[in-house]
Amino acid sequence: MNAAIAKQSKSSYLLTFSRLFVGCLFIFSGLIKANDPIGFGYKLQEYFEVFHLAFLNDYAVAIAIFLCSLEMVLGILLLFGLYGRKVALGLLLLIVFFTFLTFYSAFFNVVTSCGCFGDAIKLTPWQSFTKDLILLFFILVIFFNRKRIHPVFSNEISQILTLSAAIVFSLGIGIYTFNFLPFIDFLPYKEGNNLPALMHIPKGAPMDEYEITYTLQHKETKETKSVTDKVYLQEELWKDENWEVIGEPTSRLIKEGYQAPIKDLNITDAQGVDHTKEIIENPYYNLVFVAYNLDYSNPTGLQKINELAKQATEQYNIRTVLLTANTAQQVNELDSKMKLYAETFFADAIPLKSMVRANPGIILLKNGTVIKKWHYHTLPSFEALAQAYFEHLD
Repeated sequence: MNAAIAKQSKSSYLLTFSRLFVGCLFIFSGLIKANDPIGFGYKLQEYFEVFHLAFLNDYAVAIAIFLCSLEMVLGILLLFGLYGRKVALGLLLLIVFFTFLTFYSAFFNVVTSCGCFGDAIKLTPWQSFTKDLILLFFILVIFFNRKRIHPVFSNEISQILTLSAAIVFSLGIGIYTFNFLPFIDFLPYKEGNNLPALMHIPKGAPMDEYEITYTLQHKETKETKSVTDKVYLQEELWKDENWEVIGEPTSRLIKEGYQAPIKDLNITDAQGVDHTKEIIENPYYNLVFVAYNLDYSNPTGLQKINELAKQATEQYNIRTVLLTANTAQQVNELDSKMKLYAETFFADAIPLKSMVRANPGIILLKNGTVIKKWHYHTLPSFEALAQAYFEHLD
């Protein structure tokens, strides 16, 4: 009897821990991704390309918001013990799906970061897969003990209100950050960061380490063997006249060195001339308008930033720059529709997407430092912008 009670008690502890662990982790994971649903949407597009589902690209952000909300809702309901059987099944289906994705990414090396925790915590594919296996174990504990999950409160109205509040809260975060900017910016272009400093590798920083493999062949027996450069040097094989190196040596990265947070930003004009340093190191205030894809840019937002560019240039001689990944021809077509007052430069879409989670968005730079960022939904009036920054110019 005592043994049975002890066994049941241990099982209850494991179930309780599993609920707390899985529930909190799902809420945390959903919150982190909902903080930046556009970034999570970009990650989903990578998966869509791998599985030949490119037709879903236009719906990536909507799917991202839904998945983030689903994670948070399931986590909240699990902690409150509501709808235990349905929640347990939902968690199991979700983790099996995620485990398959992370294993596929790791095994075939197709998506280098799963985006499980957004840009806040970056995991390698194998780390993500391991994390999902651990989660799968605890979710299986929950699933096989789903009948023992009891709600914190049994009143049906209270349960419905809790579910409704969880849905509104979860969806609300994703919708808000999509229409404005992330609450917390985890990207290298966040306010306060100095961009030139993040583009350089500090002196003394560790470099990439490679292992070189040589193929050796015995001159008489024609036997071949492969040895690493370390073994080749330690055993002084170059002195052994019976062996010779054949073919080209191969190299393999064994330890990644320091990576500059910003390593892919290259700003050019229509002729391909590099203007990166000139623009981001401007010692004066510099308004950078980012519209990585003009075809999908909000038309009203473009009109507003164009008006800001006109006023800032004419009244305070502030340099205004439009960065886009479109072609010069597409920019000229836009210029014919609305007279563009900002200088236009070109950059790859990937860094532009990281600069500001809006299309279009604004970055206020000074001496390479990000002073402020705005979504096109929260653009300040020119008067407010001038009063806060430009009227204090020497």
